[in-house]
Amino acid sequence: MMRMALRAGLAAVAMAVAVAGSAAAASPPKPLFASNDMIHFTLKGPISSLAQGSPTSEKAVKGTLALQGAAPETLPVELSPRGITRRAHDVCAFPPIRVEFTEKPAAASLFKGQKRLKLVTHCRNAPAFQQYLLLEYAAYKMYSLLTPASFNARLATVDYVDDAGKPIVSRLGFFIEDADDMAKRNDLKRLKTQNRVPAAQLSARDAARFVLFQDMIGNLDWAMTAGPAGTECCHNSRLIGAENATANLIPVPYDFDFSGMVDAPYATPPAEIPLSSVRVRRYRGFCRHNAEVQAMAPDFLAHRAAFIAVLDTVPQLEDKTKAKASAYLSGFFDLVATPADVTKLIAPCLG
Repeated sequence: MMRMALRAGLAAVAMAVAVAGSAAAASPPKPLFASNDMIHFTLKGPISSLAQGSPTSEKAVKGTLALQGAAPETLPVELSPRGITRRAHDVCAFPPIRVEFTEKPAAASLFKGQKRLKLVTHCRNAPAFQQYLLLEYAAYKMYSLLTPASFNARLATVDYVDDAGKPIVSRLGFFIEDADDMAKRNDLKRLKTQNRVPAAQLSARDAARFVLFQDMIGNLDWAMTAGPAGTECCHNSRLIGAENATANLIPVPYDFDFSGMVDAPYATPPAEIPLSSVRVRRYRGFCRHNAEVQAMAPDFLAHRAAFIAVLDTVPQLEDKTKAKASAYLSGFFDLVATPADVTKLIAPCLG
């Protein structure tokens, strides 16, 4: 029965990918992201000092990445902590990591063409945190059903060992596709803009897709037109478009751990939005995109089964976790069931 359900889920996902792909063709990704098969590798280095270091330090340490499986390889890397909230020791005992390859991977390497990659890690050792990570991974897969202008992700089992080869911990993690690679795959450029851009410069259709997806998973930890002080635009999203473009900019989301679907214990609504928990949805799209949101809503309804089916394709995601996430997603579809429902949803739009 489980095998039949998984097969049906995979079929629904494949159909949705075909629909999304027909809307906008994209080039194939680099080898690391050309498959959804789970990989297994070892990160060796001063892992404990990396995890226990200052939350504000981005100092890199030398290490190695050893891929296991049918085509094993060992690559020299530099490892550094990254992120903001998950680097705080009272939030996570283990930070997200940036993996930088210090030598060019060989042509036959799974990591061919890779230079720097974000690795999403387990945060804490408790089993529940594996489930939060898997739900965040699922969010990436769901968004990719809608558009190729999305970040690919590759799930892995990661064995962390110290310099002497002594095991520290083995946990799930996943790599996120490089932003430049994602843009290039779509025959576009990553646009490293100033801290803010006008909403008028965004592609209305892509902005509508972005905000509906964030509402579906209950995520408020993002911005399409601004980044934190001193950074490029935008917060938990990247802009892509034609080279030097100032119009039709496409916002691409990432970092979904503060969403209601994931429901991580450390996740809280933004301070400026007074909500009781991240499970409470609040629409944050721009009013100028209301027509496109109305037009986009039926696409989300058409993908409903495929979104839910993604949960069945994620290895090690427990049934109770799937049921909770599925029920949460279903609440969104009630909000966009008819044009009148969408009108009500978007009433508190911004601007």
